[in-house]
Amino acid sequence: MGAHDDEIRMHALRHAAWRADDVRDMEHPLLERGMPLMRMAASALARTTADLLDGEGVPLNRARVVVLAGGGDNGGDGLYAAAALAESGADVSAVAVGRTLHPQAFEAFVRAGGKVLVLDPASQIPGCTSGFGAGEAGERLRAAVELARRSHVIVDAMTGIGLAGPLRGIAGTIAASLGVDDTVPDRTALPYGDTAGEFPFVVAADVPSGVGVDDGSVMGPYIPADVTVTFGALKPCAVLPPAAYACGRVVLVDLGFDVAPFRPLVEVVSGDDAAETVRLPRLADTKYSRGVTGLITGSVRYPGAAVLSVRGAAAANAGMVRYMGPERTRSMVLDAVPEAVIGKGRVQAWTVGSGVPGEDADPDAMDAQRRTIEKLLAHYALDGSDDDDDAYDMPPVVVDAGALDLLPDEVPPQVVLTPHAGELASLLAERGEDVDAQDVQLEPLHWALRAHELTGATVLLKGAISIVVGDAEDDGDERDGGDAPVASMAAGDADDIEFDHDSGDGDDPGVRILVAGRAPAWLATAGAGDVLAGMLGSLLAQQDGDEPVVRTVAAGAYLHGYAAAIASACDQRGFNPPDVYGSPTRTPGSPSVSLGRPIVASDVARAIPEAIRRLMS
Repeated sequence: MGAHDDEIRMHALRHAAWRADDVRDMEHPLLERGMPLMRMAASALARTTADLLDGEGVPLNRARVVVLAGGGDNGGDGLYAAAALAESGADVSAVAVGRTLHPQAFEAFVRAGGKVLVLDPASQIPGCTSGFGAGEAGERLRAAVELARRSHVIVDAMTGIGLAGPLRGIAGTIAASLGVDDTVPDRTALPYGDTAGEFPFVVAADVPSGVGVDDGSVMGPYIPADVTVTFGALKPCAVLPPAAYACGRVVLVDLGFDVAPFRPLVEVVSGDDAAETVRLPRLADTKYSRGVTGLITGSVRYPGAAVLSVRGAAAANAGMVRYMGPERTRSMVLDAVPEAVIGKGRVQAWTVGSGVPGEDADPDAMDAQRRTIEKLLAHYALDGSDDDDDAYDMPPVVVDAGALDLLPDEVPPQVVLTPHAGELASLLAERGEDVDAQDVQLEPLHWALRAHELTGATVLLKGAISIVVGDAEDDGDERDGGDAPVASMAAGDADDIEFDHDSGDGDDPGVRILVAGRAPAWLATAGAGDVLAGMLGSLLAQQDGDEPVVRTVAAGAYLHGYAAAIASACDQRGFNPPDVYGSPTRTPGSPSVSLGRPIVASDVARAIPEAIRRLMS
């Protein structure tokens, strides 16, 4: 394998995640060749734990380490690591959360002088007490929790990738006592997953016990980690929210897996990916060939959203933006972006709904923006008739905020939805799903996939790590400058909107899942979604047709986050690519790292051109 192939493979390892079953299949050829994968994983786990302690000024010969060990291979990884730490002078205790322990790893741990606390009365661990009563079992459980709380480091090796469903029994009780139960992690957003400096630290072996390994959900008790040492390849929980927020800093131990034959479940958008979606200017360009974005955003009640969405679109490389709205918002838009055009003309992508009141706020359907958007979205409705071809031929449209409840039942994939958790819950509830905002926060991938399945739209579920779900092989609209599918837009009456259709492809060959986690936590500020919606409309308008909608949308989310990082001068982000074990990495707590400063949405819009410049360079 050449250097270029190595680089491609390493990029994939740091920006993709595979299902647990696929990771097991990756292991098999190496195990058949006799490679000591468990020993390799355990050595990395021990070294990472020792480095964490050293970084906090705790020498190994003064360190107290507690290993929570299950009965499978993950527990074996933890016990082998514990043996290495004990041999280096650490005071190491193992808490057996099941009835058995990995025999060889247990033997190595005992030889190294480690101590074992058994919690299950039905334990079958050689040389350890069993058969004790319920009272003593309770006392042992309390002692284990106290022992862990008084340690410097807890090594979580209870379940690994073998868990199906929530933690139960002793492991569940331990996790609920030491971690959190059925809620999203609530921790300060620090750069590069740095710890807050409070003992005990938690180092997870492969994955934090209790999280949904393949879907990133948190549906029961789990223990958030400060560092997760993952073996061979990333699992989806390392990149999907909310489980990714429980992984802390991720260290990837490259065991030499051949990942090429396996399709990742999730891909992480990188800066290179985002740069490829920005259309470079061409010598023969006109403002039309560079992409024209039409916006029906803002309202009398929320005029600022009109300004923010137009500024986002104008800054994101479109050749022209056209705006439709009431007189007050038109005046505000022109004051902020005098380059914006008010009136009828060609549009290659739409952004609608930002700052438009939803049905609850406009029960009598009096808002002119809502009426205009409803008429526009009606052209995207699929009903199984011959008119469906016209819907697939429509230009892309970004449907945000107040327009989400105007969405037809089924639409083609160039319709892009940009909800937050509460908005997605409302959209799904309108379609008969029993779901609320908390459900979406705990299982965001599940509900984003469900929204895509029900509507056919590309779904961008916003968050610190945004999830984008869409058609896997959507080739977009075949358009090039003046030959693009466009809509003519009138400045006033919605009946004056006219459409000029072109050919397109509406086949649905599968689902693609992308995540974008470039944004700092400072981006959680009013109006940021309005800027994002405008940016997405701009990026979709400037595509020539060979860029899948789902990829453009994910790249837009990355670019939005990067602009926020520049505006806030912040090094923190929702997702950090893993450190590769054995490779030079940034030193935790480095003084050159900045937590940054607060920002408002206007700051993000102003930073978009600089974000594009940096990506292109």
